[in-house]
Amino acid sequence: MKNVLNISKKGILMVTMFATLLSSANESSFNTIKDDAKKTALTLTDVKAGNQLSIKDANGIVLYTELIQKSGIYAKGFDLTSLPNGAYVFELDKEVEIKTIPFIINQNNIVVYKSKQTTNFKPHLTQKGNLLFVSKLSPNLEAVRISVYSNNNSEYELLHSEKITDVQIAERVYKLEKGNYKIIINSDNKEFTKFINN
Repeated sequence: MKNVLNISKKGILMVTMFATLLSSANESSFNTIKDDAKKTALTLTDVKAGNQLSIKDANGIVLYTELIQKSGIYAKGFDLTSLPNGAYVFELDKEVEIKTIPFIINQNNIVVYKSKQTTNFKPHLTQKGNLLFVSKLSPNLEAVRISVYSNNNSEYELLHSEKITDVQIAERVYKLEKGNYKIIINSDNKEFTKFINN
């Protein structure tokens, strides 16, 4: 009974944490983006040391990456004119979320779509004994697919896969026997992988 109460308290704490994240999801981390013919100036507010800034193309290939060194405000100018015509994104990978803002390059003209900024929340995994708790915030009811693989002689075998839809907080508990596991969570066109040694 004591374990059930502890697990219930943790569940309430996770729901509270996700509600807090959801309330701040609309706050823009991409405070200012100024573009002209030569440089695009990017100013980010509320960054923390250890956050990662990337520029990716439409296929998700990382063209530039930088680890943020100081918490607070980040400002930098980028010369994007050498990139070929196409669609790209600035991506800020934070502790519990990933924020992206798309931009297009067309014949050295850079168009940044600040109004199309998106926030994707990372899944939260907690292990207690042989129980694995998985939570994923999906404020826009995005589908979440959770796949559990077992390491079987250096090859991973799918044990369980499920798609969760139409919920803002996808929560599951898995009982894992002794062994090594790979958990893959797909949501918002992103894949998150976690290895568990039980």
